[in-house]
Amino acid sequence: METAVIKEGGKQYVVHVGDVLTIEKRSDKDYQAGDTIEFPTVLLKDDGSKTTVGTPVVDGASVTGEVVSAGKGKKVDVVTFKNKTRQYRRKGHRQPFLKVKVSKIG
Repeated sequence: METAVIKEGGKQYVVHVGDVLTIEKRSDKDYQAGDTIEFPTVLLKDDGSKTTVGTPVVDGASVTGEVVSAGKGKKVDVVTFKNKTRQYRRKGHRQPFLKVKVSKIG
């Protein structure tokens, strides 16, 4: 089984072919369902018999996936309150995400 460790959006993910992972939305393009996405920052690659560890990345390796869906996560409430001053502020935030199915580790 092919395995890889990729770096995307400041986080590292262990991926296998066929995995579906939820990543932060990229700002380089407006991705829709069915689009192809490539992850060029591969930190480790394992094909079952040979393991390659990058210093810091594996040369020539990339992971390709297909966007399954794009959307926003659950709403997070951000509340600030200061006692005795009648200061109260409430904001909401929904983080955009992409669900990607890994199709190829190469």
